[in-house]
Amino acid sequence: MMSFTDSQILGDPDVSEIILGQSPPSSSYNKEGDGLPFYQGKVDFGLVSPTPRVWCRNGNKVARKWDVLLSVRAPVGDVNLANEDCVIGRGIAAIRAGRSTDPWFLFFAMQFVRPIFSQYATGSTFASINKATLLSLQIPFFSPMEQKGIARQLRHILLCVDHEDSVLRSSKQLKTEVLRELFTRGLRGEPQKETEIGLVPESWDIQPVGKVFSITQGLSLKGNLSEGAEGVPFLRTSNVYWGRIDLTSISRMHANPAIIGDRWLRAGDLLVCEGGEIGRAGLWHGEKNSYTYQNHLHRLRPLHLNVIESRFAMTWFEVGFCLRKVYEGAGNKTTIPNLSRARLAGLPLPIPDIEEQQDIVSILDAIDRKIDLHRRKRALLEELFKSLLHKLMTGEIRVADLDLSTLPGAAITRA
Repeated sequence: MMSFTDSQILGDPDVSEIILGQSPPSSSYNKEGDGLPFYQGKVDFGLVSPTPRVWCRNGNKVARKWDVLLSVRAPVGDVNLANEDCVIGRGIAAIRAGRSTDPWFLFFAMQFVRPIFSQYATGSTFASINKATLLSLQIPFFSPMEQKGIARQLRHILLCVDHEDSVLRSSKQLKTEVLRELFTRGLRGEPQKETEIGLVPESWDIQPVGKVFSITQGLSLKGNLSEGAEGVPFLRTSNVYWGRIDLTSISRMHANPAIIGDRWLRAGDLLVCEGGEIGRAGLWHGEKNSYTYQNHLHRLRPLHLNVIESRFAMTWFEVGFCLRKVYEGAGNKTTIPNLSRARLAGLPLPIPDIEEQQDIVSILDAIDRKIDLHRRKRALLEELFKSLLHKLMTGEIRVADLDLSTLPGAAITRA
């Protein structure tokens, strides 16, 4: 149960006015910017405010700038703040701050009470919130001055989160541009040649993956999956992302070490996904003989030293599958795409000399370190926001006790 120092009812006219959305005729929709932005649900919601994709010429239900936009149909409880007048459909309610309520504080208060919505949502197929529930909803009460102080501090953190998001986006875009350049022109200023994978530097060789890597598929989980903490830790396709392996959630299997045989992982092994988003590849950096992997993953291990750098090949898979799309159709022609060992072994792989591979890897590692730094900073800021939202709204701490001026990325702005 949530506890407030004091509370107020959302339906109190001094606190807010609630406007339920209504779907306008579909003939009034357009994507040319004619009329007001139209929001039907949370699909267009952002960190703070939505981004329009559809406009409406004659909607009956209009939210004003600074109204809180609440998703009242599954998923229930997501909130944004209108940054301009907009038309709202049946999946949205607008909550307009009354004379005793600061709009930004109302925005944060609605985020704070979001867990309550799941208790009151109705509907057997799609959860929804009705107006009676909103009118009776209790939110924290603070004086106008305290409201503005709380909103200012929480806004500051969101501005910092937004800053990290912006840096992340620009860093990822930089990496995309660098990948295109490196795998087209290389680092030596050479002429280019046309190959089955597109333009590459003239000195680069093209070899099938199976000529430079040994490929070993993992162990079947059928009957071997462990439900507890006992057993051998193993990696699944859900642990492998483009360019990295995530160990946040680890599964275990019942398997005799003798059965695992040569399927123990060692540093430098490249894991490639057979199913799902095929070709997704990540490099294992952990201890030798401590983890194994499931049969929906292929392990690639270089056959010869000083021929192929696993990190280089991992990056190329992202280029080949995602950027250049030269591997489109590499999966088996079944209902669910599947990258068999034979098909993986036959994929053409660019191979510069090992020194150029290592230089390319060093450049990309520097960009990846920057991306990882800002990803971790954003995660820490998000946790700080959740913690302060709870403590400020419950009165556990007061605005006067806070000093967030040392947070990077954005200056405190006034509402």
